[in-house]
This record gives sequence, structure tokens and C-alpha cells, in this order.
Amino acid sequence: MSGELLARLQDIIAADRQRMHVLQLAQELDLPDCWVAAGFVRSAVWDYLHQRSPSPLPDDIDVIWHDPGNATQEHDAMLESRLRACDATLGWSVKNQARMHERNADLPYLNASDAMRHWPETATAVGVRLGRQGSIEVAAPFGLHDLFDLIVRPTERFLAGKQALYADRIHCKNWQAAWPMLRIALPD
Repeated sequence: MSGELLARLQDIIAADRQRMHVLQLAQELDLPDCWVAAGFVRSAVWDYLHQRSPSPLPDDIDVIWHDPGNATQEHDAMLESRLRACDATLGWSVKNQARMHERNADLPYLNASDAMRHWPETATAVGVRLGRQGSIEVAAPFGLHDLFDLIVRPTERFLAGKQALYADRIHCKNWQAAWPMLRIALPD
């Protein structure tokens, strides 16, 4: 991962008080391999690159974690309740990635970063969290170039077996309406 892009991402997130608040609440859950990911990160970077004020936080703030010993929907729902008790103004979505492979018809994920490898777009497969010393840590299994180059490209999983799902997602999200400099890569 490029050190320059990593530093830029860390600066973008650190400058956003709302996002830092979210990261602090997620850190307080003290979950293994826990990240706040997807649109939470992607939108912040795309707003920055389009030189506009930060968009409102996503309706579903994706808090992902990985623990095969605690992989139930009920446990995730309890964690969402804890987060809502801390801040009910935010839309929380907590998912233990140790169970999500079943819903996605994939082999079991080894960890949260491996789970992100199976997400639809490379630019979305990025997570952030607060480290023990308050630093912003980043997980980006495909790197940060597509995110910062404003390229929406399918991951290998959506290039091979899930092309129609990727194309439908691109159509429904209509990201170019909000971020017109995006370049969308569609599978052949």
C-alpha cells in the first residue's frame, strides 16, 4: 500500500469529527479484527477528491469484525443495540465476517480483510479503525489506488461469477450523480 495514499486517507478520516466519533464507538466494542468499512471510507475520500464538504454518514455504517466463535446474527444485533445506545442518530450495521460467507456463497473467510476481498468493488474494500495509541489503521486488500484514482472496478469475485450483481449494484447506486469524476469499469 502506498505510504502517500495511506497518509492521505488517515488525514481525511482524522479531519472528520463525525467519522472519528464512529471509530471511537467501534473501538469501545473491543472486538477482534474490527473495522469500519465500505461507504464510510469510500464516501469520505470521494467527497475530498471532489473538493466538497463531507456527505452525511451512510445510513448503514458497516462495522465488520471476524470471530468464528461468536458468529451469530443475534450477537451482531446485540452489538448494534450497544452502538445505538451510545449514539442513536447513526445507522449501525454490525456483521461478523466469520458467518457472511454463507450468505455470499463463498468459502469461509479467514479474517475481515479476506472478507473484503469478496466485496463487489475494489474501492469499497477498505476499512479503518483506531489503533491502541489512537492512530488510524487501514485495511485495504486491493490497496488504495482505485479509491484515490476514482475508479470503480469489480473485484475478482464479481468479475467472474457475479457480474450481473455488480452491474445491478452500479446501476442502483448511481454514484456518478454525486461524484461525477468517477470512472466505472463494467465487466465484458
